[in-house]
Amino acid sequence: MRFTLRLDIINHQDVNVLAFHSGQHTNYVINVYSDDNQSALHFLNRNIIDLNNTVVMTGDFNIRDNDWDPNYPHHSVHTEDLLTLAESLGLDLSLSVNPGPTRFADNLCDTNSVIDLAFINPSNSGFG
Repeated sequence: MRFTLRLDIINHQDVNVLAFHSGQHTNYVINVYSDDNQSALHFLNRNIIDLNNTVVMTGDFNIRDNDWDPNYPHHSVHTEDLLTLAESLGLDLSLSVNPGPTRFADNLCDTNSVIDLAFINPSNSGFG
């Protein structure tokens, strides 16, 4: 396999697109860090990309939501944007078989949370 960082597809400080080539196929992995203003998510939604061979999109999305964190009682206004982006790439949210926090609070006033997520393409393993 051969991996390439694709700045020509997305050139953003908080979004990395990696292409990997296996034989005749090119697939993509997207890594996202979205700050507390959702800058990367807004960028991605404004600059819709057509990467129908995306295998996985993962990262720290900084979105607390009861859809993936049963200990959090609220629904985020950003969730719909994230799920729409994932759907446009043919990706489904992959929930952990061992649910639990992905971010641990620095102090006793905050709570642990689930903000690191992975979205996978159920029909593309990246090998064919």
